[in-house]
Amino acid sequence: MKDTAPSAAGTAPGAAPAGPGATQSAPAQDGLPTPRRYWAASVVMLGISLAVLDSTIANVALPTISHDLGVDPADSVWIVNAYSVALVVMLLPLSSLAERIGFRRMFSMGMALFTVASLACAMADSLLTLTLARIFQGVGAASLMCMFGGLVRHIYPHAKLGRGISLNATTVAIMSVLGPTLGSAILSVAAWPWIFAVNVPLGLLGMFWVRFLPDVPRTNTRFDAVSALLNMVTLGVFIIGVDKLVADPVKGLGMIAISLVAGYFLVRRATRQTAPLAPVDLLRIQPIAYAVAASACTFAAQMASYVALPFFFQAVLGRPPLQVGMLMAAWPIGTAIIAPVAGRLSDRYSAATLSGVGAAAMAVGLIAMTLLPHDVGNTAIMVVMFVCGTGFGFFQTPNNRSMIGSAPRTRGGAIGGLQATTRVFGQSCGTALVATAFGLSTTHGPSLALILGAVCAGAAVLVNTVRFKAVTVGG
Repeated sequence: MKDTAPSAAGTAPGAAPAGPGATQSAPAQDGLPTPRRYWAASVVMLGISLAVLDSTIANVALPTISHDLGVDPADSVWIVNAYSVALVVMLLPLSSLAERIGFRRMFSMGMALFTVASLACAMADSLLTLTLARIFQGVGAASLMCMFGGLVRHIYPHAKLGRGISLNATTVAIMSVLGPTLGSAILSVAAWPWIFAVNVPLGLLGMFWVRFLPDVPRTNTRFDAVSALLNMVTLGVFIIGVDKLVADPVKGLGMIAISLVAGYFLVRRATRQTAPLAPVDLLRIQPIAYAVAASACTFAAQMASYVALPFFFQAVLGRPPLQVGMLMAAWPIGTAIIAPVAGRLSDRYSAATLSGVGAAAMAVGLIAMTLLPHDVGNTAIMVVMFVCGTGFGFFQTPNNRSMIGSAPRTRGGAIGGLQATTRVFGQSCGTALVATAFGLSTTHGPSLALILGAVCAGAAVLVNTVRFKAVTVGG
């Protein structure tokens, strides 16, 4: 089945008109000319690498940091949580702001904030100062992440959009898993502050490269501060509430209830606006709605797997810690190999078919992992991990192409923010699922977490099945 994404310069079917005066008029341009396109793509990939790496690279350093700063290991977890929560609550507000001040200006500001915050992390001498620096680092990362989807729409010509998205998807997948590995490598030769200090020269390089990014038309409507606050409460309180469900169910449910109330008022406010901060107008576009639902499920499965697998390898399969990195590497290798193939296919065939096959392969791989015997060889484990990674890569690029390609060009910032928010929100829920699984059973927690991950991947298959039927009936 052919892909039914709209033309690069047009408005997606079912999209609400932008309204008079919503954006500045600009001539349609089908991507950047070469070689500027390659330089712009390099800037985006550098931004992706920095933002995604720092969401995981600090994990392996937590025991060392807690010892050096003299804090309880449980309290040190906020070094990671502060970054993640700041990232997820700021994605939509900053994507809305980027549409108003310009993508290049927002990227420059985000890269500068991320670089300065990384230096502050390296110089921190207490848990409080390090946590505050991580919050600012998360805001800087959100300033970059919120535009990746919108930028790729303006960097690549429509005929090569899938290939451009595949490069981003490959970078995200590889950096998500390489974070702990690079963190361990740095700790083996240097003190923990260098985990953050290595970002500084890369950030300075990124600030120099910003000039190659495309000029994206800006929106003239005012920034909605009330919606920004409601968005922060909705997402941030929900994630913290899910995290507390096992340790303090009453408090966790109360926080979730608060987030749902804030979300209700956020959506109600957005439905009365032309280009709302919470892009519910884009969710009226059927391909985007399906892509968002499938993406949330699949990224929940991915993160649940990433968090649970190291415990599964050591506690269930009895592998020593030194082998865990080798076993985990098979996943991103599979993703990196298949992503370019999926990118080319996504320019020709239905996202529902390609993404459904990818999510199914991922679900089968996770179930197969839980059924492996204790005396299985490392080769068999890596084959199963490779299948999971291949399935994830085959899902991600077509699904992202459908999401980004179906949005109006004038809503590039909004779709980029929606894509990034969906990914980070899904990953946060996946982490919470692991905490729930471990809370239910210490012995069987890793296996239960992988099963929950497979269920999430199965839910993505279901979404793609419905999407396929909808496309078939409609087309």
